[in-house]
Amino acid sequence: MLVSTLGMSATPDHDVLVAGAGPVGLMLAAELALAGVRVVVVERRTEPDTAPRAAGINTASAEAFERRGLLPAVEAVQGRLPFQGDRKRAPFAGHFGGIHVPAGAVDEQDPVLRGRGPHWFLAVPQAEVERILGERAAELGVEVRTGVEVCGFDADEDGVTVHLHDSDSDSTDRGGDAVRVAWLVGCDGGRSLVRRLAGFEFAGTDPLITVRQATGTVEGAELLGRGWQHTPTGVYHYGPVPGWIRTVELDGPPADREAPVTAAEMDASLRRVSGIDVRVSEVAEGGTRFTDHARQATAYRRGRVLLCGDAAHVHSPFSGQGLNLGLGDAVNLGWKLAATVRGWAPEGLLDTYTGERHPVGAGVLDWTRAQVAAMRGDTYSSALRAVVTDFLGTRDGATLYARRISGLGQRYDLGDGHPMVGALMPRLRLDDGGRPADHAHGGRALLVDLTGDDEQAAELAALAEPYAGRLELLRGSSEGAGVSGLLVRPDGFVAWASATGGTAGLEAALTRWLGDARKG
Repeated sequence: MLVSTLGMSATPDHDVLVAGAGPVGLMLAAELALAGVRVVVVERRTEPDTAPRAAGINTASAEAFERRGLLPAVEAVQGRLPFQGDRKRAPFAGHFGGIHVPAGAVDEQDPVLRGRGPHWFLAVPQAEVERILGERAAELGVEVRTGVEVCGFDADEDGVTVHLHDSDSDSTDRGGDAVRVAWLVGCDGGRSLVRRLAGFEFAGTDPLITVRQATGTVEGAELLGRGWQHTPTGVYHYGPVPGWIRTVELDGPPADREAPVTAAEMDASLRRVSGIDVRVSEVAEGGTRFTDHARQATAYRRGRVLLCGDAAHVHSPFSGQGLNLGLGDAVNLGWKLAATVRGWAPEGLLDTYTGERHPVGAGVLDWTRAQVAAMRGDTYSSALRAVVTDFLGTRDGATLYARRISGLGQRYDLGDGHPMVGALMPRLRLDDGGRPADHAHGGRALLVDLTGDDEQAAELAALAEPYAGRLELLRGSSEGAGVSGLLVRPDGFVAWASATGGTAGLEAALTRWLGDARKG
């Protein structure tokens, strides 16, 4: 990071510049704009990325979309997909390193999962998620500048001067096009320039495998097994879309990850891994490669520069964790950075972004590393795979898996007290027949009164009233949830809960998360 010695304090052109207009950058920009923050997004691409990437979002991400009124758009895309069929009979909850997890073994009455299944993923291609979020950002007035990328920046204690390069311009002069912002957020992917220039430490492990995926014409496809297939030379997956091929080879990273994926390459890889005489005669554009490179920034903030999504962590996408991890980052950071910009954030609020999201990211990295360990074809890994297969076939194993991949099992350490504190809010019914998510479209925190008691309602209303611009008071029923009141942060996580009908600890929680009611 180039640090200015001039102590620049010029009025910023924008409050926040987001580098990268993928799903994570757009989600963050929308969250910021919803809170009244002046945000600009720059994206080096000039056209949407249509390459096959993440194939769906998990339950936690779906609930984040629901809280902002975007879930119907996501579900509409899912309904148009040709390969969904009758999902009520889907036999598997997902896979762990190519090991199928039987859906029927999942305990759907588990306290974390109850009322949220039976499917822990919505099959929506990443390109469609990006489109939905792009439309949302546009509705909120976010400026997205395509064909523009960050080429450098100067940071000081008051803000960041960001130097931009426009692909339509031949100039590479760092002084030619610059904007002054209060904050810079790198959402610019696993090879993040923002991360590198800012000097973030990026620790982790080197890649051991290469995964290739493409849609093609396969002669002899009827000879291939369906679903994930382990062989002595790797792992392959064919379907459910006709012609959809994925191979996993255990011989290290590719020589050139960015070169176009050809039919000859997919043909050779599929025959090496499957050991079956099939032929891939052509592949569509957009085939991709990835590895199990796993690294994470040791902190997600350095002064006025922050990281979000793949810029903060990279890993293999096994079990569909990457997109959802990044969306979770954006939802966590958005309201905290907005509060900081608007001037009402309590002390240390922005630092809780790293404190809460870094452990979640570290857990995902280990989750993907463990899958690679179970995929290798050696004797030890084969023995491990047999043990893991048995465990995932049990009720406890399958339920643990569903908690992880759904995102519902993630928790933040928000203090002692009720078991719900630190977890995603439960799906409760309100007096108007709706759910709390229906009242979260504006991005405010929620205080939910579940006692049905007028005296309790008056006490909660008195505590909530000073925070009217940051908080909405709701009334509903607990439906046996064992809770009488909830304070829910804008990111959907429970910050306070009571099982007794009292308000002990609520005032402290309001101050901790919503700051001084007289500010902002």
